[in-house]
Amino acid sequence: MFMQTTAERDAVALHTKGHKVAPDEIAVGVIIGRTSEFFDFFVYAIASVLVFPKLVFPYVDPLTGTLYSFAIFALAFIARPFGTVIFTAVDRTYGRGAKLTAALFLLGGSTAAISFMPGYETIGVGAALLLCLFRIGQGLALGGSWDGLASLLAINAPEGRRGWYAMLPQLGAPLGLIVASLLFTFLLTTLPTEDFLSWGWRYPFFVAFAINVVALFARLRIVVTHEYDELFQQGELEPAPIAETVQSQWRTIAMGAFAPIASFALFHMVTVFPLSWVMLFTKETPISFLAIEAVAAAVGIGSIIISGYVADRVGRRTLLGACAAAIAVFSGFAPQLLSAGESGEIVFMIGGFILLGLSFGQSSGALSSRFTPNHRYTGSALTSDLAWLFGAGFAPLVALLLSSHYGLLASGAYLLSGAIFTLGALWVNRELANSIE
Repeated sequence: MFMQTTAERDAVALHTKGHKVAPDEIAVGVIIGRTSEFFDFFVYAIASVLVFPKLVFPYVDPLTGTLYSFAIFALAFIARPFGTVIFTAVDRTYGRGAKLTAALFLLGGSTAAISFMPGYETIGVGAALLLCLFRIGQGLALGGSWDGLASLLAINAPEGRRGWYAMLPQLGAPLGLIVASLLFTFLLTTLPTEDFLSWGWRYPFFVAFAINVVALFARLRIVVTHEYDELFQQGELEPAPIAETVQSQWRTIAMGAFAPIASFALFHMVTVFPLSWVMLFTKETPISFLAIEAVAAAVGIGSIIISGYVADRVGRRTLLGACAAAIAVFSGFAPQLLSAGESGEIVFMIGGFILLGLSFGQSSGALSSRFTPNHRYTGSALTSDLAWLFGAGFAPLVALLLSSHYGLLASGAYLLSGAIFTLGALWVNRELANSIE
Protein backbone atom coordinates (compact mmCIF):
# COMPACT_ATOMS: atom_id res chain seq x y z
CA MET A 1 0.00 0.00 0.00
CA PHE A 2 1.52 3.31 -1.08
CA MET A 3 1.83 6.14 1.41
CA GLN A 4 -0.51 8.99 0.45
CA THR A 5 0.51 12.61 0.12
CA THR A 6 -1.54 15.28 1.89
CA ALA A 7 -3.08 16.31 -1.45
CA GLU A 8 -4.07 12.70 -2.14
CA ARG A 9 -5.69 12.36 1.29
CA ASP A 10 -7.65 15.56 0.71
CA ALA A 11 -8.83 14.29 -2.68
CA VAL A 12 -9.94 10.96 -1.20
CA ALA A 13 -11.66 12.73 1.70
CA LEU A 14 -13.69 14.75 -0.78
CA HIS A 15 -15.16 11.57 -2.23
CA THR A 16 -15.79 9.91 1.12
CA LYS A 17 -18.07 12.85 1.87
CA GLY A 18 -20.32 11.88 -1.01
CA HIS A 19 -18.79 13.78 -3.92
CA LYS A 20 -18.50 10.78 -6.20
CA VAL A 21 -16.62 11.19 -9.46
CA ALA A 22 -18.79 10.82 -12.56
CA PRO A 23 -17.26 9.22 -15.67
CA ASP A 24 -17.43 12.50 -17.59
CA GLU A 25 -15.04 13.99 -15.05
CA ILE A 26 -12.21 12.11 -16.74
CA ALA A 27 -12.63 14.56 -19.60
CA VAL A 28 -12.82 17.53 -17.22
CA GLY A 29 -9.63 16.42 -15.45
CA VAL A 30 -7.83 15.99 -18.75
CA ILE A 31 -8.86 19.41 -20.06
CA ILE A 32 -7.93 21.21 -16.83
CA GLY A 33 -4.59 19.42 -16.65
CA ARG A 34 -3.71 20.11 -20.27
CA THR A 35 -4.78 23.76 -20.02
CA SER A 36 -2.49 24.19 -17.02
CA GLU A 37 0.46 22.60 -18.81
CA PHE A 38 -0.07 24.60 -21.99
CA PHE A 39 -0.50 27.83 -20.06
CA ASP A 40 2.95 27.22 -18.53
CA PHE A 41 4.23 26.39 -21.99
CA PHE A 42 2.92 29.56 -23.66
CA VAL A 43 3.90 31.87 -20.82
CA TYR A 44 7.48 30.69 -21.29
CA ALA A 45 7.22 30.80 -25.08
CA ILE A 46 5.97 34.39 -25.16
CA ALA A 47 8.64 35.45 -22.67
CA SER A 48 11.22 33.77 -24.91
CA VAL A 49 10.43 36.39 -27.53
CA LEU A 50 9.48 39.47 -25.52
CA VAL A 51 11.64 39.23 -22.39
CA PHE A 52 14.58 36.83 -22.34
CA PRO A 53 16.49 38.28 -25.32
CA LYS A 54 16.59 41.62 -23.46
CA LEU A 55 16.92 40.29 -19.91
CA VAL A 56 19.34 37.39 -20.42
CA PHE A 57 21.09 38.19 -23.70
CA PRO A 58 21.33 42.00 -23.92
CA TYR A 59 24.96 41.77 -25.10
CA VAL A 60 23.98 40.42 -28.54
CA ASP A 61 21.68 41.70 -31.27
CA PRO A 62 17.94 40.96 -30.94
CA LEU A 63 17.96 38.17 -33.55
CA THR A 64 20.85 36.34 -31.94
CA GLY A 65 19.30 36.82 -28.50
CA THR A 66 16.02 35.31 -29.69
CA LEU A 67 17.84 32.37 -31.27
CA TYR A 68 19.68 31.76 -27.99
CA SER A 69 16.35 31.99 -26.18
CA PHE A 70 14.77 29.45 -28.55
CA ALA A 71 17.73 27.11 -28.01
CA ILE A 72 16.98 27.14 -24.27
CA PHE A 73 13.28 26.75 -25.11
CA ALA A 74 14.13 23.40 -26.74
CA LEU A 75 15.78 22.04 -23.58
CA ALA A 76 12.43 21.14 -22.04
CA PHE A 77 11.60 18.88 -24.97
CA ILE A 78 14.98 17.16 -24.68
CA ALA A 79 14.50 16.69 -20.93
CA ARG A 80 10.92 15.46 -21.20
CA PRO A 81 11.71 11.77 -22.03
CA PHE A 82 14.16 11.70 -19.11
CA GLY A 83 11.36 12.98 -16.90
CA THR A 84 9.21 10.08 -18.03
CA VAL A 85 11.99 7.65 -17.08
CA ILE A 86 12.50 9.21 -13.64
CA PHE A 87 8.84 9.60 -12.74
CA THR A 88 7.87 6.17 -14.06
CA ALA A 89 10.17 4.80 -11.36
CA VAL A 90 8.39 7.03 -8.83
CA ASP A 91 5.03 5.78 -10.09
CA ARG A 92 6.05 2.14 -9.78
CA THR A 93 7.42 2.66 -6.27
CA TYR A 94 5.09 5.21 -4.65
CA GLY A 95 1.99 5.32 -6.84
CA ARG A 96 0.39 7.52 -9.48
CA GLY A 97 -0.77 10.18 -7.02
CA ALA A 98 2.71 10.70 -5.55
CA LYS A 99 4.21 10.88 -9.02
CA LEU A 100 1.67 13.44 -10.20
CA THR A 101 2.07 15.55 -7.07
CA ALA A 102 5.86 15.62 -7.33
CA ALA A 103 5.82 16.33 -11.08
CA LEU A 104 3.36 19.20 -10.89
CA PHE A 105 5.13 20.80 -7.95
CA LEU A 106 8.38 20.55 -9.90
CA LEU A 107 6.64 22.14 -12.88
CA GLY A 108 5.12 24.89 -10.78
CA GLY A 109 8.32 25.41 -8.79
CA SER A 110 10.48 25.66 -11.91
CA THR A 111 8.01 28.08 -13.47
CA ALA A 112 7.78 30.24 -10.34
CA ALA A 113 11.56 30.22 -9.98
CA ILE A 114 11.88 31.85 -13.40
CA SER A 115 9.84 34.77 -12.08
CA PHE A 116 12.54 35.48 -9.46
CA MET A 117 15.43 35.15 -11.91
CA PRO A 118 17.86 38.10 -12.07
CA GLY A 119 19.08 39.31 -15.44
CA TYR A 120 22.45 39.52 -17.15
CA GLU A 121 23.18 42.93 -15.67
CA THR A 122 23.03 41.41 -12.19
CA ILE A 123 24.73 38.01 -12.48
CA GLY A 124 26.11 37.92 -16.02
CA VAL A 125 26.02 34.57 -17.84
CA GLY A 126 24.64 33.04 -14.65
CA ALA A 127 21.23 34.29 -15.79
CA ALA A 128 21.37 32.06 -18.87
CA LEU A 129 22.56 29.11 -16.78
CA LEU A 130 19.68 29.56 -14.35
CA LEU A 131 17.22 29.81 -17.21
CA CYS A 132 18.61 26.55 -18.63
CA LEU A 133 18.26 24.86 -15.24
CA PHE A 134 14.66 25.97 -14.72
CA ARG A 135 13.73 25.07 -18.30
CA ILE A 136 15.14 21.57 -17.83
CA GLY A 137 13.11 21.34 -14.61
CA GLN A 138 9.97 22.19 -16.57
CA GLY A 139 10.78 19.50 -19.13
CA LEU A 140 11.41 16.82 -16.52
CA ALA A 141 8.13 17.74 -14.84
CA LEU A 142 6.16 17.61 -18.08
CA GLY A 143 7.47 14.09 -18.65
CA GLY A 144 6.36 13.15 -15.15
CA SER A 145 2.94 14.78 -15.36
CA TRP A 146 1.60 12.08 -17.69
CA ASP A 147 -1.43 10.76 -15.79
CA GLY A 148 -2.83 8.25 -18.26
CA LEU A 149 -6.21 9.98 -18.37
CA ALA A 150 -6.00 10.58 -22.13
CA SER A 151 -5.39 6.86 -22.70
CA LEU A 152 -8.20 6.05 -20.28
CA LEU A 153 -10.50 8.25 -22.35
CA ALA A 154 -9.49 6.44 -25.54
CA ILE A 155 -10.02 3.00 -24.00
CA ASN A 156 -13.45 3.86 -22.60
CA ALA A 157 -14.68 5.79 -25.65
CA PRO A 158 -18.06 4.48 -26.89
CA GLU A 159 -18.15 2.74 -30.25
CA GLY A 160 -17.98 5.30 -33.03
CA ARG A 161 -17.00 8.12 -30.66
CA ARG A 162 -13.25 7.67 -30.42
CA GLY A 163 -12.53 10.78 -32.49
CA TRP A 164 -14.70 12.89 -30.19
CA TYR A 165 -12.97 11.69 -27.04
CA ALA A 166 -9.52 11.99 -28.66
CA MET A 167 -9.98 15.70 -29.26
CA LEU A 168 -10.96 16.59 -25.68
CA PRO A 169 -7.40 16.65 -24.24
CA GLN A 170 -6.26 18.87 -27.12
CA LEU A 171 -8.59 21.69 -26.11
CA GLY A 172 -6.06 22.59 -23.43
CA ALA A 173 -3.63 24.00 -26.02
CA PRO A 174 -5.77 26.85 -27.42
CA LEU A 175 -7.27 27.53 -24.00
CA GLY A 176 -3.81 27.91 -22.49
CA LEU A 177 -2.69 30.12 -25.39
CA ILE A 178 -5.72 32.40 -25.09
CA VAL A 179 -5.17 32.99 -21.36
CA ALA A 180 -1.41 33.51 -21.76
CA SER A 181 -1.78 35.85 -24.76
CA LEU A 182 -4.46 37.98 -23.13
CA LEU A 183 -2.52 38.20 -19.87
CA PHE A 184 0.61 39.44 -21.65
CA THR A 185 -1.52 41.79 -23.75
CA PHE A 186 -2.98 43.29 -20.59
CA LEU A 187 0.45 43.79 -19.02
CA LEU A 188 1.94 45.30 -22.18
CA THR A 189 -1.03 47.65 -22.52
CA THR A 190 -1.11 48.88 -18.93
CA LEU A 191 2.58 49.01 -18.02
CA PRO A 192 5.39 51.20 -19.35
CA THR A 193 8.06 49.19 -21.18
CA GLU A 194 10.57 49.64 -18.35
CA ASP A 195 8.15 48.34 -15.74
CA PHE A 196 7.14 45.41 -17.92
CA LEU A 197 10.76 44.35 -18.46
CA SER A 198 11.62 44.95 -14.81
CA TRP A 199 8.79 43.17 -13.00
CA GLY A 200 5.60 42.98 -15.08
CA TRP A 201 6.66 39.93 -17.09
CA ARG A 202 7.13 37.97 -13.89
CA TYR A 203 3.45 38.04 -12.95
CA PRO A 204 2.29 35.38 -15.49
CA PHE A 205 4.80 32.93 -14.04
CA PHE A 206 3.25 33.37 -10.58
CA VAL A 207 -0.19 32.81 -12.11
CA ALA A 208 1.11 29.62 -13.74
CA PHE A 209 2.10 28.24 -10.34
CA ALA A 210 -1.35 28.98 -8.90
CA ILE A 211 -3.05 27.29 -11.87
CA ASN A 212 -0.82 24.25 -11.40
CA VAL A 213 -2.07 23.83 -7.84
CA VAL A 214 -5.70 23.93 -9.01
CA ALA A 215 -4.93 21.48 -11.82
CA LEU A 216 -3.13 19.15 -9.43
CA PHE A 217 -6.17 18.80 -7.19
CA ALA A 218 -8.54 18.47 -10.16
CA ARG A 219 -6.51 15.54 -11.47
CA LEU A 220 -5.79 13.94 -8.11
CA ARG A 221 -9.46 13.79 -7.23
CA ILE A 222 -9.80 11.44 -10.20
CA VAL A 223 -6.66 9.33 -10.30
CA VAL A 224 -6.46 8.47 -6.58
CA THR A 225 -10.05 7.31 -6.11
CA HIS A 226 -10.79 3.61 -5.81
CA GLU A 227 -13.30 3.73 -8.66
CA TYR A 228 -10.78 5.08 -11.14
CA ASP A 229 -7.95 2.99 -9.84
CA GLU A 230 -10.04 0.01 -10.88
CA LEU A 231 -10.57 1.52 -14.33
CA PHE A 232 -6.82 2.02 -14.72
CA GLN A 233 -6.23 -1.59 -13.73
CA GLN A 234 -8.96 -2.90 -16.03
CA GLY A 235 -7.34 -1.04 -18.93
CA GLU A 236 -3.97 -2.28 -17.67
CA LEU A 237 -2.80 1.34 -17.51
CA GLU A 238 -0.05 0.60 -15.04
CA PRO A 239 3.58 1.74 -15.40
CA ALA A 240 5.86 -0.81 -17.02
CA PRO A 241 9.69 -0.74 -16.98
CA ILE A 242 11.02 1.69 -19.59
CA ALA A 243 13.61 -0.69 -21.08
CA GLU A 244 11.08 -3.48 -21.38
CA THR A 245 8.55 -1.16 -23.03
CA VAL A 246 11.05 0.17 -25.56
CA GLN A 247 12.33 -3.31 -26.38
CA SER A 248 8.91 -4.78 -27.06
CA GLN A 249 7.05 -1.72 -28.39
CA TRP A 250 9.76 0.25 -30.22
CA ARG A 251 8.00 0.06 -33.59
CA THR A 252 4.74 1.51 -32.26
CA ILE A 253 6.62 4.16 -30.27
CA ALA A 254 8.66 5.20 -33.31
CA MET A 255 5.73 5.37 -35.69
CA GLY A 256 3.59 7.09 -33.09
CA ALA A 257 6.27 9.75 -32.71
CA PHE A 258 6.45 10.47 -36.45
CA ALA A 259 2.79 10.14 -37.46
CA PRO A 260 1.68 13.48 -35.91
CA ILE A 261 4.80 15.49 -36.86
CA ALA A 262 2.90 17.64 -39.37
CA SER A 263 0.47 18.93 -36.75
CA PHE A 264 3.20 19.33 -34.12
CA ALA A 265 5.39 21.32 -36.52
CA LEU A 266 2.41 23.50 -37.48
CA PHE A 267 1.71 23.97 -33.76
CA HIS A 268 4.83 26.11 -33.28
CA MET A 269 4.66 27.65 -36.73
CA VAL A 270 1.40 29.41 -35.82
CA THR A 271 2.09 30.10 -32.14
CA VAL A 272 5.73 30.82 -31.21
CA PHE A 273 7.55 31.46 -34.49
CA PRO A 274 5.28 34.16 -35.98
CA LEU A 275 5.52 36.26 -32.82
CA SER A 276 9.32 36.24 -33.12
CA TRP A 277 9.17 37.16 -36.81
CA VAL A 278 6.77 40.04 -36.20
CA MET A 279 8.88 41.38 -33.33
CA LEU A 280 12.17 41.18 -35.24
CA PHE A 281 11.28 42.00 -38.82
CA THR A 282 8.17 44.22 -38.78
CA LYS A 283 7.14 47.46 -37.12
CA GLU A 284 4.04 45.90 -35.62
CA THR A 285 3.66 45.89 -31.85
CA PRO A 286 3.42 42.62 -29.91
CA ILE A 287 0.13 43.84 -28.44
CA SER A 288 -1.75 43.67 -31.73
CA PHE A 289 -0.24 40.34 -32.73
CA LEU A 290 -1.00 38.72 -29.36
CA ALA A 291 -4.61 39.85 -29.80
CA ILE A 292 -4.69 38.25 -33.26
CA GLU A 293 -3.20 35.10 -31.76
CA ALA A 294 -5.89 34.93 -29.07
CA VAL A 295 -8.68 35.29 -31.64
CA ALA A 296 -7.10 32.66 -33.90
CA ALA A 297 -6.76 30.29 -30.93
CA ALA A 298 -10.49 30.71 -30.27
CA VAL A 299 -11.11 29.64 -33.87
CA GLY A 300 -8.79 26.71 -33.17
CA ILE A 301 -11.06 25.56 -30.34
CA GLY A 302 -13.96 25.27 -32.77
CA SER A 303 -11.74 23.46 -35.27
CA ILE A 304 -10.63 20.93 -32.65
CA ILE A 305 -14.26 20.23 -31.74
CA ILE A 306 -15.13 19.76 -35.41
CA SER A 307 -12.24 17.31 -35.75
CA GLY A 308 -14.02 15.01 -33.32
CA TYR A 309 -17.17 14.90 -35.44
CA VAL A 310 -15.27 14.49 -38.70
CA ALA A 311 -12.96 11.76 -37.38
CA ASP A 312 -15.92 9.70 -36.16
CA ARG A 313 -17.43 9.83 -39.64
CA VAL A 314 -14.46 9.42 -41.98
CA GLY A 315 -11.94 7.80 -39.61
CA ARG A 316 -8.96 9.26 -37.78
CA ARG A 317 -6.49 7.86 -40.32
CA THR A 318 -8.27 9.59 -43.21
CA LEU A 319 -8.47 12.89 -41.33
CA LEU A 320 -4.81 12.83 -40.27
CA GLY A 321 -3.69 12.06 -43.81
CA ALA A 322 -5.92 14.73 -45.35
CA CYS A 323 -4.70 17.30 -42.82
CA ALA A 324 -1.06 16.46 -43.55
CA ALA A 325 -1.71 17.00 -47.26
CA ALA A 326 -3.49 20.29 -46.48
CA ILE A 327 -0.58 21.41 -44.30
CA ALA A 328 1.77 20.66 -47.20
CA VAL A 329 -0.33 22.93 -49.41
CA PHE A 330 -0.52 25.58 -46.68
CA SER A 331 3.28 25.60 -46.40
CA GLY A 332 3.47 26.83 -50.00
CA PHE A 333 1.69 30.16 -49.41
CA ALA A 334 1.83 30.65 -45.63
CA PRO A 335 5.14 32.59 -45.74
CA GLN A 336 3.70 35.11 -48.19
CA LEU A 337 0.74 35.69 -45.87
CA LEU A 338 2.94 36.28 -42.85
CA SER A 339 4.90 38.92 -44.74
CA ALA A 340 1.81 40.69 -46.13
CA GLY A 341 1.11 42.98 -43.20
CA GLU A 342 -1.56 42.74 -40.52
CA SER A 343 -4.31 41.51 -42.85
CA GLY A 344 -2.02 38.77 -44.12
CA GLU A 345 -1.12 37.83 -40.56
CA ILE A 346 -4.80 37.49 -39.68
CA VAL A 347 -5.41 35.15 -42.62
CA PHE A 348 -2.22 33.22 -41.82
CA MET A 349 -3.13 32.77 -38.16
CA ILE A 350 -6.81 31.89 -38.65
CA GLY A 351 -6.10 29.56 -41.56
CA GLY A 352 -3.24 27.97 -39.65
CA PHE A 353 -5.36 27.41 -36.55
CA ILE A 354 -8.18 25.86 -38.57
CA LEU A 355 -5.71 23.32 -39.96
CA LEU A 356 -4.02 22.93 -36.60
CA GLY A 357 -7.31 22.24 -34.85
CA LEU A 358 -8.35 19.57 -37.34
CA SER A 359 -4.98 17.78 -37.22
CA PHE A 360 -3.84 18.42 -33.64
CA GLY A 361 -7.32 17.53 -32.42
CA GLN A 362 -6.72 13.91 -33.45
CA SER A 363 -3.03 13.57 -32.57
CA SER A 364 -3.69 12.56 -28.94
CA GLY A 365 -3.60 8.88 -28.08
CA ALA A 366 -3.88 7.78 -31.70
CA LEU A 367 -1.92 4.62 -30.93
CA SER A 368 -3.10 3.83 -27.40
CA SER A 369 -5.09 0.83 -28.55
CA ARG A 370 -2.14 -0.52 -30.53
CA PHE A 371 0.15 -0.96 -27.52
CA THR A 372 -0.02 -4.25 -25.68
CA PRO A 373 -2.17 -3.65 -22.60
CA ASN A 374 0.64 -3.92 -20.03
CA HIS A 375 2.77 -1.41 -21.96
CA ARG A 376 0.02 1.03 -22.93
CA TYR A 377 0.55 3.49 -20.07
CA THR A 378 4.32 3.85 -20.41
CA GLY A 379 4.34 3.47 -24.19
CA SER A 380 1.81 6.28 -24.64
CA ALA A 381 3.89 8.57 -22.43
CA LEU A 382 7.09 7.89 -24.40
CA THR A 383 5.28 8.37 -27.71
CA SER A 384 3.99 11.75 -26.60
CA ASP A 385 7.45 12.83 -25.42
CA LEU A 386 9.16 11.88 -28.67
CA ALA A 387 6.43 13.38 -30.87
CA TRP A 388 6.87 16.73 -29.13
CA LEU A 389 10.66 16.46 -29.31
CA PHE A 390 10.88 15.63 -33.02
CA GLY A 391 7.89 17.61 -34.19
CA ALA A 392 7.92 20.75 -32.08
CA GLY A 393 10.96 21.05 -29.82
CA PHE A 394 13.26 22.75 -32.32
CA ALA A 395 10.60 24.23 -34.62
CA PRO A 396 10.86 27.88 -33.47
CA LEU A 397 14.67 27.79 -33.50
CA VAL A 398 14.97 26.14 -36.91
CA ALA A 399 12.21 28.20 -38.52
CA LEU A 400 13.65 31.51 -37.29
CA LEU A 401 17.22 30.52 -38.19
CA LEU A 402 16.24 29.48 -41.71
CA SER A 403 13.95 32.45 -42.29
CA SER A 404 16.50 35.00 -41.08
CA HIS A 405 19.07 33.67 -43.54
CA TYR A 406 16.99 32.53 -46.51
CA GLY A 407 13.66 34.33 -46.16
CA LEU A 408 10.23 33.21 -45.02
CA LEU A 409 9.95 30.66 -47.81
CA ALA A 410 12.48 28.57 -45.91
CA SER A 411 10.05 28.27 -42.98
CA GLY A 412 7.47 27.00 -45.42
CA ALA A 413 9.92 24.33 -46.55
CA TYR A 414 10.43 23.31 -42.93
CA LEU A 415 6.68 22.95 -42.43
CA LEU A 416 6.46 20.95 -45.66
CA SER A 417 9.06 18.51 -44.33
CA GLY A 418 6.81 17.81 -41.33
CA ALA A 419 3.87 17.05 -43.59
CA ILE A 420 6.04 14.68 -45.63
CA PHE A 421 7.08 12.83 -42.47
CA THR A 422 3.46 12.33 -41.45
CA LEU A 423 2.36 11.15 -44.88
CA GLY A 424 5.39 8.87 -45.06
CA ALA A 425 4.66 7.34 -41.65
CA LEU A 426 1.04 6.65 -42.60
CA TRP A 427 2.01 5.22 -45.98
CA VAL A 428 4.97 3.07 -44.91
CA ASN A 429 3.19 1.38 -42.06
CA ARG A 430 -0.16 0.22 -43.42
CA GLU A 431 -0.87 -1.74 -40.28
CA LEU A 432 -0.36 1.37 -38.19
CA ALA A 433 -2.58 3.43 -40.47
CA ASN A 434 -5.39 0.89 -40.29
CA SER A 435 -5.28 1.00 -36.47
CA ILE A 436 -5.96 4.75 -36.33
CA GLU A 437 -9.68 4.61 -36.70
